[in-house]
Amino acid sequence: SSLSPTTSVNMLAPTIRLSMATRLTSVALLPVLATAYISTSFTPSTFAARKAFHSLSRPSALHTASPSVLPLSQRRPIARGASALRSAYTTTEEGKFPSEEYRVFFKEDGKAISPWHDVDTWADKKNGIVNAIIEITKDTRPKMEVATKEETNPIKQDMKKGKLRDYPLDIYWNYGMIPKTWENPKAEHPEMKAFGDNDPVDIVEIGSKPIARGTICKIKAVGTLAMIDEGELDWKVIGVSTEDPKCKDISSVADMEKAFPGQIDAIREWFRNYKSDGKFEGGKWVDITEGQNSFGLGEECKDMKYTAEVIDETVEQYEALMAGKVDADGLSLK
Repeated sequence: SSLSPTTSVNMLAPTIRLSMATRLTSVALLPVLATAYISTSFTPSTFAARKAFHSLSRPSALHTASPSVLPLSQRRPIARGASALRSAYTTTEEGKFPSEEYRVFFKEDGKAISPWHDVDTWADKKNGIVNAIIEITKDTRPKMEVATKEETNPIKQDMKKGKLRDYPLDIYWNYGMIPKTWENPKAEHPEMKAFGDNDPVDIVEIGSKPIARGTICKIKAVGTLAMIDEGELDWKVIGVSTEDPKCKDISSVADMEKAFPGQIDAIREWFRNYKSDGKFEGGKWVDITEGQNSFGLGEECKDMKYTAEVIDETVEQYEALMAGKVDADGLSLK
């Protein structure tokens, strides 16, 4: 079938704001609510359970109503404002979603660009603010990623064993990558003795609002976790959108923990266990026997200074890649 492109400045999606008046207070109900929450169906009953679960576990969050199932042309704006670099950037959706053919392409002033190669890493280095490309909107499951081996590096859905890949449960944060970074699979970290995962550096945006897939936005990079995934080093930078009202008061990991209590630990546990054989019930992982990821550096969320050093180191690795000093091994460098 032919592809039908639809152009928009930002990805669009409906949102639903939870009513605190309906908040349940019985923690004993969490296991039941969590089971309904991760149901693959989206019915009035499971939606009510999601509302109740979130009002118990994350009452301040704003949640999406299955935005990933709608074509971009039918969605409403999720995140706009000064942090979105939208003056010159546009996105074009091609192919049906979800499908193997689905892609989100990027343009600047009408010219095709790569979100990996043609967007600056730092928006404001002095204040620790990076540019980020959002690949996955919070509270969705499709595993979307910048296609590093395709020309212009559009966003696509990851494939595994010939099938479109979804997470086993919603990811609770906005997730994306930092442009002009690369984790070199031939460079061993001197302390953790692990090699890079051959991808740009990941960033987890911890703020309260969903940010649409394909948005290029500014995020204050506050901390980082050193995840080891199947023996590969896979940095997880954690930050806050400059559009989030709490961002101005955050300048350390401690500030971020105060503003978003428990979320750093939740991120660590989500990424530790999402590939495991366990189940997420009652707000926690249970029945795990294998498949967990691990974390280096004592599992600590490192501070802003260390995070900036990680980003700069992976910028150097990226620059070596682009200069031909490292074998691209199938990566698209344009």
